[in-house]
Amino acid sequence: MEQKIKAVQYGVGKMSIYTMRYMLEKGVEIVGAIDVNPQVIGKDIGEILGREKLGVVVTDVKDARIMLENTKPDVCIVTTRSLFSEVEEAFMLCAELGINAISTCEEAFYPENSNPVLTKKIDELAKKNNCTITGTGYQDIYWGQLISSIAGSTQKITKIKGSSSYNVEDYGIALAEAHGSGLTLEEFDKQVASVDRISDEERQKMINNGDYLPSYMWNVNGWLCSKLGLTVVSQTQKCVPQTYKEDIYSSTLDMTVKAGDATGMSAVVTTETKEGITIESECVGKVYGPDEFDKNVWTVEGEPTTTITVERPATVELTCATVVNRIPDVINAEPGYVTTDRIGDLDFKSKNLNEYVK
Repeated sequence: MEQKIKAVQYGVGKMSIYTMRYMLEKGVEIVGAIDVNPQVIGKDIGEILGREKLGVVVTDVKDARIMLENTKPDVCIVTTRSLFSEVEEAFMLCAELGINAISTCEEAFYPENSNPVLTKKIDELAKKNNCTITGTGYQDIYWGQLISSIAGSTQKITKIKGSSSYNVEDYGIALAEAHGSGLTLEEFDKQVASVDRISDEERQKMINNGDYLPSYMWNVNGWLCSKLGLTVVSQTQKCVPQTYKEDIYSSTLDMTVKAGDATGMSAVVTTETKEGITIESECVGKVYGPDEFDKNVWTVEGEPTTTITVERPATVELTCATVVNRIPDVINAEPGYVTTDRIGDLDFKSKNLNEYVK
């Protein structure tokens, strides 16, 4: 592709600071930006990035359709919320207009195992209008491709066990609220933990109705099973509150989380497969105390057993770099809602991204 890739940034919050900068550094032309926040609407994206004005101002979300129709971008980067239903409006608009879209929405990584009806709805519209919609981010590599690569060097696998922790302060209020940060333990139990004290039949009914609230690992386990060719027999989820011994101020929530209240949660998802391999993954998202830091540990048990540990990963930057490096892959992919296990492994893009578009 000779001309520059044209992109629109949908959601101009913490993550967009990196996605926009990374796009510009990889030769992408940002032709528009969209948000709901009155404090950024009308601002030039250059100001938001702390540099000279770039001649692109943030559009109110209510005018998103007109702006997208006028700018005709090749791709839309959606960095807003964490649940699939919360990015439905953005995805459906892109699918209707035939615009490829990539989102950091965690459920969007593999939504067919938590919201199959909405996945099918977006998939059909995207196919009709010849564009590709997908979800990616930190999990694409550090909970996905890295694990499948280790599995590829293993003769026999009995269990895959993973744990990843991250500071909800780095991602914005939507993610913090989804983790129950700031709730009392009683509120956490009622609003978060109780959701999973249900039968398999009740859970499946909620999934079919699009009412289920998956933790991030719910979709990751589905992605891993798809990538590794495993058949899911059962999958369960348990959410446990995390606390800290002292009060912690959260700038994202703009409140002090009292000692003993929920700073966030640990969600453990256990998947049993027909092939006899168990996947047990845990994500720990919370407001960090001064002695806590990000950590990612995965073990593939079998012959041989292999453990990989990544301490203090720059999770935000890795998320955004993954999104930007995926842009040519998504443009080149088949139409529809296509998860990244079907798009292929992610490679480093050393040149301007348009040079990778077929």
